[in-house]
Amino acid sequence: MTRFRHALVLGKFYPPHAGHHHLVRTAAASSERTTVAVLGASVESIPLADRVAWLAAEHADDPGVVVVGDVDDHPMDFEDDAIWELHMGVTRSALARRAILDGDPTGAPVDAVFSSEAYGDELAKRLGAEHVPVDPARSAFPVSGTAVRADPAAHWHHLAPSTRRGLVARIVVVGAESTGTTTLSRALAAELGAPWVPEYGRRHTELKLAAAKAFDPRAGVDDLVWTVGDFVDVAVRQRIDEDAAVDGPVLVCDNDPWAATVWGHRYLGAPHPDIAPDARKPALYLLTDHVGVPFEQDGWRDGEHLREAMTGLFTAGLADRGVPWRLLTGTPDDRLAQAATAVEEVLAEHFRFAKPLEAPKTGRQG
Repeated sequence: MTRFRHALVLGKFYPPHAGHHHLVRTAAASSERTTVAVLGASVESIPLADRVAWLAAEHADDPGVVVVGDVDDHPMDFEDDAIWELHMGVTRSALARRAILDGDPTGAPVDAVFSSEAYGDELAKRLGAEHVPVDPARSAFPVSGTAVRADPAAHWHHLAPSTRRGLVARIVVVGAESTGTTTLSRALAAELGAPWVPEYGRRHTELKLAAAKAFDPRAGVDDLVWTVGDFVDVAVRQRIDEDAAVDGPVLVCDNDPWAATVWGHRYLGAPHPDIAPDARKPALYLLTDHVGVPFEQDGWRDGEHLREAMTGLFTAGLADRGVPWRLLTGTPDDRLAQAATAVEEVLAEHFRFAKPLEAPKTGRQG
């Protein structure tokens, strides 16, 4: 039974965690509709749009819940009335946006504020609403955004699947045929104790050949006709497999959706950005050099003469990708050692979060 017409849950959600989700669901259980206002500051290093998307995904099945986000760069000072009103301006704007989305401009006011923060009383008072405290002692879910940012691995179990997929450090190994991408990525995953995602492209080729043989039993790999759709399918499936494999804060992948665009360039003869237009940027790419690696023909590969060109395509693409990448050379042991060193450096940066805006340290609420 609902007690309230319109509830507000407000915060930075930097990042969203189990305590936040408990707060939202508690509000939703008692309200006809619940607005979750994500008010982030420009100095914060997790994009506001990501936090909104992660919360929306987790609460997609919670009736009446709508997530809106906005930038709130006003200073934090819970004892300054003028600053309070600056924050209230952003808050009221967020509530108005929810009302506009609902097609009901009169529905902007709220009659309940659900919060686990000390400022909840004052926020509710300024909105003319009732404050409903939810687990202020953090006993139900002993976690905070500060704790997650300080040690994501220790608090990974407090994160919803959507947030895990967004925060995970993806380490992607790419390279020309027969350059050891599978061997290297699998060994790296084992060394890091991380899940490993195999390349889907090979499996797609096997299935495509089986389908071709249904039309002509004599069909071989060289008879296959490749289309843009093939590489779109590979990119989509690779992303699905990645998302399903996310378990801890690190994920090691043999190729990724972006790599499908490089292979599409090779087989179609030209780049096709529509193969994976929304390909995510991982924490690190590792490119296995073809030099010094004997070519092994397993019946599925093009040939040794194409490896240099493919290494060139990957090198040029990675230079434009805007993420860290390393070229791995030498023996298999050398390459694994280089990869491990590069990953250690990148992880330290990947899980370094900017400090949020904070209230003055004068004994005030915060």
